[in-house]
Formats: sequence, structure tokens, C-alpha cells
Amino acid sequence: MTDARHSSALILGVGSARGLGASAARAFASAGYRVVIAGRDPEKLDQTARSIAALGATPQVEIGDVTCGQDVARFVARAEALAPLSLAVHNAGGNRPSPFLQIDPKVFEEHWRAHAFGAFLLAQAALPRMLERQAGTLIFTGATASLRGRANFASFAAAKAALRMIAQSLAREFGPGGIHVAHVIVDGVIDGDRARGFIANADERFGSDGMLHPDRIAEAYLMLHRQQRSAWTQELDLRPWSEGF
Repeated sequence: MTDARHSSALILGVGSARGLGASAARAFASAGYRVVIAGRDPEKLDQTARSIAALGATPQVEIGDVTCGQDVARFVARAEALAPLSLAVHNAGGNRPSPFLQIDPKVFEEHWRAHAFGAFLLAQAALPRMLERQAGTLIFTGATASLRGRANFASFAAAKAALRMIAQSLAREFGPGGIHVAHVIVDGVIDGDRARGFIANADERFGSDGMLHPDRIAEAYLMLHRQQRSAWTQELDLRPWSEGF
């Protein structure tokens, strides 16, 4: 683990201040890292930046697309310009459930591009500099769909399963080079603006602590990054106490 005061952390897929990307950014900013947050929505990025500033830190805000190689390379370069990149988190991509026979091929590809291709681009951009230093952490946000495909979730499950295999391959190839690669299976609903926007009566439906709080997931990300290399976690699954599995 590197010294946070002389390191940067890059978080891709940052939306509103009540999302996992924002929580991860605040966790690493609070731990002393120079944080770069990247996403497509300037207004949401500004919300998150203000929440980080309230902690006494100043994030670097980058607007762009995680499926664009030039944008991802720019994100990594901006982080390196602040301080050596110690951590990169891929947290981008959404889910649009649909009956399989109604899936537009473009939508299927969009899922793959955001989750799997975006992760590929981040790893290709971040790994060379990390390998020079023989240190660094890559964290990929997975989901229940990383392990099994539900009905109407073919696009999301295919993309998340691909992301999981990318993470496993990277861990095996680059772990001996000093790079910690971790895949986090978020098995449940994240209690953020996205879920609150489409789930009616969420509190009544899930009960107390029935959804994963993004700040608690972010704590796990920080823990993963701080692990000593004699005991690295490659895959971690997180779920609410009441979630069936």
C-alpha cells in the first residue's frame, strides 16, 4: 500500500452524490488521496465534487465516456498529473431489464461497452504506470448478475459476467507484478438515487438496512486497497443482512 498523501485515486462512473461512485470518491479523499472523479453528467459530478469539498478536499472533475479510449486515457493522465496513480475503480454502467426477444442489439452492446469494454480500457490505460512502480489497485464493481442471469437480465448479466472474467484474468496476469485486482459482487440493491428513483416504497419493501448503503460499500473498497499483499482478496461479495442468496 502506498502513502495516501503522495498518491491519486481515480473513480470512473461517478453520478449523483448519493451513489456508489461518489461514496468511493469521498472515502479515498477522506483517507488523504488526491481524487479524480469521472462521468458523463456535469451537474451530477458537480454535486459529488461539492460533497467532497465539504470534507476539506479538492477533487479533479473529468467529464467523458468510459467507453471512449481517448477519454479514459485522459482520466488516467489527469490522475497521474496530480500524483502517482495508486487506485482505479471502475463503477460505470447501468441496467435496462427487458424480455430477451425485445432487446435491441444496440442496447445489448451498450451494456457490454459500459461494463466490460470500459473496464478493459481502464486497465489498459492504468496498468503500464502501475507496473513501472510495481504497485497499484484496480477495483471492479460487479453485481448479482456477475454470477447468474435472471430472466429479462440477459444484457446486464452477459456484461457483468464478462467484467468478472476480465478481473480474474488481470489478477492472475498482473498480481505477480504487484498489482492488486479485486472484483466486488454487490449482491442487492444499492440505496442511492438510482434505486430510489424507480423503486416505490423502498423503505417499506426492504426494511431497515435492507439495501446496501453506498458508504459502507466504499469502506470495503478502501479496505481492499489497504490490504497487504500476503493476503489479497480477489473477489468480495457484499449483501444486506436480510438478502437471500
